Amino acid sequence: MSVRKIAMLTCRFLLLAPLVLIAADISFDVGERLGHRWWWYVVPLVLAIAVVIVMNRWGGTPDRRPAAHAPVAVAPPVTGRWTALNSPADRTPSHGTHAYGQTFAIDIVAEPEPGARPRFRRLWPLARPNRDFPAFGAPLLAVADGTVVRATDRHRDHLSRTSLPALLYLMLAEASVREISGVGRILGNYLVLDLGDGSYAAYAHLQRGSLAVREGDRVRAGQLLARCGNSGNSTEPHLHFQLMDGPDPDTARGIPFEWYGIGVPRNGEVFDVPAEATQETSQAPSPT
Repeated sequence: MSVRKIAMLTCRFLLLAPLVLIAADISFDVGERLGHRWWWYVVPLVLAIAVVIVMNRWGGTPDRRPAAHAPVAVAPPVTGRWTALNSPADRTPSHGTHAYGQTFAIDIVAEPEPGARPRFRRLWPLARPNRDFPAFGAPLLAVADGTVVRATDRHRDHLSRTSLPALLYLMLAEASVREISGVGRILGNYLVLDLGDGSYAAYAHLQRGSLAVREGDRVRAGQLLARCGNSGNSTEPHLHFQLMDGPDPDTARGIPFEWYGIGVPRNGEVFDVPAEATQETSQAPSPT
């Protein structure tokens, strides 16, 4: 286990410690035994901040900026009509952080026709079932020949967070708990594909129970890997796609990408991928 990985796990433990102490105090009156010393709750937070500062100066912080890297050309991971969100074509880091190797990550939502995807509402409905979104259950394809090195699909698909109250709940409560719980709770069901030459493709927020491959499987470009879901830190069914320089999102750096025939779509840009495109690109030469 790398020093960076140990530091990440230590930070999560220290952030979780005050919550555990508070729960223990409520349930078993631990606070009285500790003399109700306030610093028992503050010290873990201070130590967590200290670990981040030290790792930042040493070069292993969760906010890990990528080294210069030429874009890696791969096939699109979907077919049909989609819209880009949080695109690295508009800014990097695209999701506001370099953590989890997502400097150049992109989110895409299915838009088979105008109005097919429910829009954000201020108050009502608070949440929507996943079946209302055309992206839910859409097939996700291998962007190149490679080997599956990580694959999990045990997390549930939750309701959408596409109203103001639901979004506030996600941002102020749910996201914090997921951050402390680790990368699995952030990405939900996810898959990592080793493309060779030090490049790894990550697919996040997969549908529960939809994996068509297992860790160790060799796959071909255009092969079905899983289906689009709404697991993890997600507001609605969509695909979060990124390239990284390692298989572990906790320690990897982001790598820029471009899709054959598309490039990198900008925020709000609608793009179409013909069904035969992934088969054609499977014959394309590997980028160097």
